[in-house]
Amino acid sequence: MRDWNQFVDLLKPAGELFDQVTAAQDEQTRAELYRQFAMNLSQGYLLYFQTDPDYPEFVPFENSAFLLQPNPDAVYYYSRVDGRGAYRVSGERGNSIVAGFAVGSKIIGMEGSPGKGLGNYDVDQLEIGADGRFEVLFSSERPQGHSGNWLYLDPEADFILVRQFNYDWGGDSDMRLAIERVDPMPRRPRLSPERTDALLAELFGTYAKRLSQIAIGAMQRPMQKGLNTVALHDFQDLGNSDSWPQAYWECSYRLEDDEALVIETELPEQRHYWNVQVIDGLWNQAEMLYHQTSLNGMTATIDSDGLFRAVLSKQDPGVANWLDTADHAQGMLIGRWYRCSSHPTPKGTKMKLSEVDAYLGGKSARITPEERKEALRQRLIGSQLRRKW
Repeated sequence: MRDWNQFVDLLKPAGELFDQVTAAQDEQTRAELYRQFAMNLSQGYLLYFQTDPDYPEFVPFENSAFLLQPNPDAVYYYSRVDGRGAYRVSGERGNSIVAGFAVGSKIIGMEGSPGKGLGNYDVDQLEIGADGRFEVLFSSERPQGHSGNWLYLDPEADFILVRQFNYDWGGDSDMRLAIERVDPMPRRPRLSPERTDALLAELFGTYAKRLSQIAIGAMQRPMQKGLNTVALHDFQDLGNSDSWPQAYWECSYRLEDDEALVIETELPEQRHYWNVQVIDGLWNQAEMLYHQTSLNGMTATIDSDGLFRAVLSKQDPGVANWLDTADHAQGMLIGRWYRCSSHPTPKGTKMKLSEVDAYLGGKSARITPEERKEALRQRLIGSQLRRKW
């Protein structure tokens, strides 16, 4: 097994990524990139060491600590699996507006390029008891005589990802899930020095750098369309399959302290779930607990003419639909249309913050400082009441 110093040396090349970032290449960004490396290591430990395809467990994947572009309304859980095996998932449905499983190969960061999605399943397609409890078997073939819930597990799959989206943070009832491998496995052995060496080499030598490299590339792509320009994107390059019922829109921004970007869009006639979030210059979700850096179909207000408008700015413009940059002068907006009847592309208009009121023309709901303070307090409490760990 390698000496500890050799593992530490594997981390050093990650520092070269600083020259590739699109955000301001200053000490603030350098510090945030180094913090991202630590975050990657923390998340990577769970992915590499805490779950095993023979002895699976759902572990936290993205949330308010593992910030690499998570949906702020979502909590994700990951378990490694062997697509040739059989797994039983059991638990309680809860009442999250979106609850489902994604099956795939090579989750983002575990290979040079993300692997492919191999199936998306909505929990509500399963038979669920009156008490909200359910069981479902994942395998490549339905066992003979099995009459319960069954979902196809592609033999190429190496993970099952749990997705759940909540409109009402802390108010919704989260899913509770357990996973077990049902084809016979021997008693779980201790992790061998050889296996530990291989996993640490992957975590230190490739994962920590690779995940940030993918994030930097994700920031570079929409900038090619121009700043403050909104475009739809399907994220299939990050492993989403054709069966993923969600469309995304992106907009790279750069704003001075006295500037704002007004986002305007029609809304789909049928909209099961939708949101918008602020991403920083490294593809992290901007501070989500203490700043209003996202809005969703429950927290957003609709203007008097039926359009959704939001104001992205550093300073509070006094409108309900404020998207706080959280002091990031450059970053990205990402919006989602999930199971919606259409996928509108919003319009972005950059202006001086002092021009926003006249531009909105009284159509957008205002908010007092006291109301803002209470909204942020409820956001903070709700975020912490969700189950994330």
